[in-house]
Amino acid sequence: MQIIVVGAGAWGTALAVSAAKRHAVRLCARSEAAAAALRQDGENRAYLAGVALPAALQLGVATTHAKHIGALQVADLLVLATPAKAVPEWLAAAALAKLRIPIVWLSKGLVHSPSGTPELLHEAAARIAPALQVGVLSGPSFAQEVAAGLPCALVAASLHASVRDALAEAFHCANMRVYGNDDVAGVELGGAVKNVLAIAAGVCDGLHLGTNARAALVTRGLAEMARLGAAMGARADTFMGLSGLGDLVLTTTGDLSRNRRVGLLLAQGMSVADAVASLGHVAEGVSAAAAIFQRSQSLDVPMPMVHAVHKLLQGEQSATQAVHALMSRAATTE
Repeated sequence: MQIIVVGAGAWGTALAVSAAKRHAVRLCARSEAAAAALRQDGENRAYLAGVALPAALQLGVATTHAKHIGALQVADLLVLATPAKAVPEWLAAAALAKLRIPIVWLSKGLVHSPSGTPELLHEAAARIAPALQVGVLSGPSFAQEVAAGLPCALVAASLHASVRDALAEAFHCANMRVYGNDDVAGVELGGAVKNVLAIAAGVCDGLHLGTNARAALVTRGLAEMARLGAAMGARADTFMGLSGLGDLVLTTTGDLSRNRRVGLLLAQGMSVADAVASLGHVAEGVSAAAAIFQRSQSLDVPMPMVHAVHKLLQGEQSATQAVHALMSRAATTE
């Protein structure tokens, strides 16, 4: 199987390293300089230091230029390991080139739409490139652990069985299980909302509010996620699976979580800009908070914790004030 992974960040690199043990994989960086650094160092020092790149892993550069897009037709699977905001451009270019191969993304976020209401990536794909065979690979997964070959379970979500099958063929192996799911909205929404809740968890831990508070946050956060999912046509059982509860637990409790790290730094009084800059990586929960809050407002779905994180990131309240606002809400039923 020939796989092209676009985006040499931590997660794209980790999946490429894993798949290269069984398939022909080409990992594409954003520039020739970045690709040259990977070749020279034999590892991705910027995002996944200490993990050796397999000798069989091909390294290159990918752009949305027509001649580069057309060349992707020889692959069996195109994996977009870019930030969410870059995915629509790739989908538009792929549609223009009439690519017939499965195209999937790893991103966990929402993007702007012409209507002004933020949309999930599968919604963007339906608008921009309805003829493409697309899907998403999601679930609880820290790049460092996947690259090290530790056990992991992921969800391959698509309306097309051929895309789910391609993802299983590409990544299912002795240390990684890949489960199929056709509830794309639920899988994508779980991945996006859990990042925002991870920021809240970081604030909770940073303020030393205790494990009782964190458990309440995870549980009520899952309820918020499921409410929005129901309003968007997702299935309730999806949120009890890997891309919902599984990813939420990992990201709100794991020390490798970038979004949780942002919350920890905000609790210490650091500004949002400084907290994000200190990571050196993308924390998609920062941009997703406003988008998810806006989407929930458009559907009249209450999401008090997401709202609190949104106000915190916008500088409208401090971490302590956000906690006080949540705890001061009137009593209600579960």
